[in-house]
Amino acid sequence: MGGVRADRDLATAAGLALGAAADVLLGDPRRLHPVAGFGTVAAALERRTWRDSRVAGTGYAAVLVGGTGALGAGLDRVTRGRPAARVLVTAAVTWAVLGGTSLGRAARDVYVPLVAGDLPAARERLPSLAGRDPAGLDAGELARATVESVAENTSDAAVAPLFWGAVAGLPGLAAYRAVNTLDAMVGHRSPRYARFGWASARADDVANWLPARLTAALTVAAAPWTGGSASGALRTWLRDGAAHPSPNSGRCEASLAGALGLRLGGRNVYGSRVEVRPTLGDGRPPLAADVPRAVRLSRGVWLTAVGLAVLARLRREGGSVDRPGAPGR
Repeated sequence: MGGVRADRDLATAAGLALGAAADVLLGDPRRLHPVAGFGTVAAALERRTWRDSRVAGTGYAAVLVGGTGALGAGLDRVTRGRPAARVLVTAAVTWAVLGGTSLGRAARDVYVPLVAGDLPAARERLPSLAGRDPAGLDAGELARATVESVAENTSDAAVAPLFWGAVAGLPGLAAYRAVNTLDAMVGHRSPRYARFGWASARADDVANWLPARLTAALTVAAAPWTGGSASGALRTWLRDGAAHPSPNSGRCEASLAGALGLRLGGRNVYGSRVEVRPTLGDGRPPLAADVPRAVRLSRGVWLTAVGLAVLARLRREGGSVDRPGAPGR
């Protein structure tokens, strides 16, 4: 039995590595993206089940997350004892749920017109990266929105799915992406989703609690490799991370702010809602030139997370090999 489990863990580790490599080389799938398909199903179910009720929203989230997790468990079951199939299936699912490379591309899509002084084009491209209203944002605020979104989404798009893939394999990859997608769809604070989206938002908070802190720790570790300050990242994370209204995003944003010597936070507009976020870091406000720096740091963080996820599965493999009992004394 230990040998079968060892084969599963080795195949899962290989699949995580191959899926991450596909994300590095190709970014998100161009067509028939499974996450987009999930979003279509979720939107259709919302139209049928929406009520201004936490109970209705909890049932909605449970059906979608449970169903997606069950699909992952089914894939796990049918690939048991078939290492090659498990490698390929895990690689495909990992590629589908990771978004590290696409996050960097979305940030660069804002950066290119921003650094060229084309603010209307930068504002037009910001919604693919950040949920705030771009109308009227000046160059500095566009840079801040981009840098903050890169920091936050390093966890959501890359570190967290890798974490759950390492912990729970195919079911973990699939269920996490369902949770995070639902949070983006219905978890935000608005009159329509204040109650209906409550369960989705809380599930995302729970699913990202450990990955966000892992992201902050990896930001500290990766900062020197990308020209940043490890001590600044650690100091700002511990001092300012908890000030953010999100239990998770603040850790990621504060550590990146400290690593790059920036000051994040300020007034954000989300449609009719305005939030004044606390200051994170004690450096200067972000400039357009800081966007590539943030992307490089983000890439260093999530590629390190790939290595840790693979090593975690390999350690499971090593621990699951049958060994003879110790001789008696």
